[in-house]
Amino acid sequence: MSAVLAEFPRPTVLEEARQRARDGQLPFAGSLSPVDAWALTRSGQAVLVDVRTAEERKFVGHVAESVHVPWATGTSLTRNPRFVRELEAKVAKPAVVLLLCRSGKRSAAAAEAATKAGFLQAFNVSEGFEGELDAQGQRGHAGGWRFHGLPWIQD
Repeated sequence: MSAVLAEFPRPTVLEEARQRARDGQLPFAGSLSPVDAWALTRSGQAVLVDVRTAEERKFVGHVAESVHVPWATGTSLTRNPRFVRELEAKVAKPAVVLLLCRSGKRSAAAAEAATKAGFLQAFNVSEGFEGELDAQGQRGHAGGWRFHGLPWIQD
């Protein structure tokens, strides 16, 4: 590596996500892959918050190291009006917060709400826990936490 390159180290994963968020005008700090989210969680640099319902966590599985704050509740996915208060009770606002849902959509909305509430380092975990639907209408074959072989448990 040249001396010039050594003076300018590669930006961190979080800095890269922030830049992509600025470029895309996202209303939250940015999005991270499940692999990057796990590395940050495992190293203690971030708090992983699972925003799926209790039913999803129980029957589909969850990350043992995650904090649970549902964005919506029940099988009808009724929006949780206490989401921000529950998040504030479990996570400090200055923390790097990584929000995880099934596919990355609810967690993006949760990241936006968290940012509006003063969590300025709220990131979405893209792909979510199960990923997008594949051509056969199934999840888990096209991205997501489990697809990448990251640790999880099931009750």
